[in-house]
Amino acid sequence: MGKGGDMKKDMDRSLKMLSTALEMEEKGRAFYERVVSTCTNSLGKEMFTTLMEDETVHMDRIKKIYESLCGGESWCTWDGSELPHGNLTAIFKKMAKEHGSEIDVETGDLEALDIGIDFEARSVEFYETQLQKATDKLERDFIKEMIVEEKDHYAALE
Repeated sequence: MGKGGDMKKDMDRSLKMLSTALEMEEKGRAFYERVVSTCTNSLGKEMFTTLMEDETVHMDRIKKIYESLCGGESWCTWDGSELPHGNLTAIFKKMAKEHGSEIDVETGDLEALDIGIDFEARSVEFYETQLQKATDKLERDFIKEMIVEEKDHYAALE
């Protein structure tokens, strides 16, 4: 197979990866949205709201890149699709320390944490696998950033 065939194969792989990533982010967002509506404590509600908003940013980022590739362009940057906060783990640990004695946790909230942790762990695993296959520098940069952000989500939930 010539260079053109390899490029098409890389493009097909990238589009499939982005499609799968978008599905995962949509499921994560839908889950966090449901949890926000049922969560009984304010810290949990705030944490799940932030995660839901982050999944929306991830979806927008993925759609922008997907549309660029489908339009015959190469990988693009995702400027304007950065997360609006710093390290989630540090933010939530500080809040928990400040308000820990006021927090009552329901069983459903704990189950939601476990499910969220599983979602984020699977996302990290997915992106780490995709990083091994990525050939384009911007694609690798995108995947590395997604790994960092998903690991931050995982750590915040843990």
